[in-house]
Amino acid sequence: MKYAGRLAAVTLVGALSLAACGTDNNGGSSTNSASAPAADPSAAGSGGGGLSGTINAAGSSAQANAIDEWKKNFQQANSGVSLNYQPSGSGAGVQAFIQGTVAFAGSDSALKDDKGEPAQADARCKTGKAINLPMVIGPVAVVYNLPGVDNLQLSPKTIGDIFNNKITKWDDAAIKKDNPDAKLPSTAIQAFHRSDESGTSDNFTKFLSKTAGWPYEPAKAWPAEAKGQGAKGSDGIAQAVKTGAGAISYVELSYAENSGLSKAKVANGSGEFVELTPESAGKTVEAAEVAGQGNDLKLNIDYATSAAGAYPIVLVTYEITCEKGLPEDQAKLVKAFLTYTASDEGQQALGNLGYAPLPATLVAKVRTAVEAIS
Repeated sequence: MKYAGRLAAVTLVGALSLAACGTDNNGGSSTNSASAPAADPSAAGSGGGGLSGTINAAGSSAQANAIDEWKKNFQQANSGVSLNYQPSGSGAGVQAFIQGTVAFAGSDSALKDDKGEPAQADARCKTGKAINLPMVIGPVAVVYNLPGVDNLQLSPKTIGDIFNNKITKWDDAAIKKDNPDAKLPSTAIQAFHRSDESGTSDNFTKFLSKTAGWPYEPAKAWPAEAKGQGAKGSDGIAQAVKTGAGAISYVELSYAENSGLSKAKVANGSGEFVELTPESAGKTVEAAEVAGQGNDLKLNIDYATSAAGAYPIVLVTYEITCEKGLPEDQAKLVKAFLTYTASDEGQQALGNLGYAPLPATLVAKVRTAVEAIS
């Protein structure tokens, strides 16, 4: 169903409810015009929506480009709504949500049991549960700066040894084995990682742990033992690789493409070297299992997939919010915004930004979960 039609009903209900409700200080600091008149629902797609207020959110820089596009389209349809999203990193976004300073968090990994995050987030929601809502696939590119070398191919073991400082020159025997026809220089490798806590690092190290014998625990924080050079945020990583001769790093496809960076083909579980495209990344997510309960749609991704044509390093970017328990004004706004992001139009809007839309079976579950927000 088209966004304007889907959102019209949400806008009308939201406008009527907002006019009747007062202010609740349960965090997230959403301000709302209680006296705003209900708008004609037919105007929802043309800047005349009846919703009014502010949504504060923070987190994943990987999804910042997606949020920017969604924000532009959503605010065009609902000129009374302002969305403030701070791309502070997944770890910071989750903590801001737990502390009640944002209405939802963007994160490249679901709430972590071993850190007690689900219980802390549930406590913030007070009357309901916190839920992980996968919203878009953000493929992770292995990017490099090596003039004269195109179509680089890397196996998971080679990638792991590069980032664990065991391979330090571009003409190392392991890289030559992956690229038998390439002319590799003896340039020193500069391996960059995220210096801030990042869901991208979490997913990248999960991939290495499952496929490359990575000796460290997967985590949002890069292990100090692996050394390398740090750069903050996805923008920082892209800039470091773009300007560093011999550099290599990992960054979301959208940032790699926006910066014009070279991307390596990566071997999946069958040994097939696969080029990163939204389609090849989508093949990996199609096989993911839902590990959460009810409307919590936490996913388990098989980073060692052997599916033909599947690119193995993917992250699913989540929106984390309360199924129930947000102040009523915030719940209406968050529900309306996520209704749009999960719509056909919202998913299709990401096609030119280096993201992949959710598979049909998964997006249907996301829409059901969003509908339950109250």
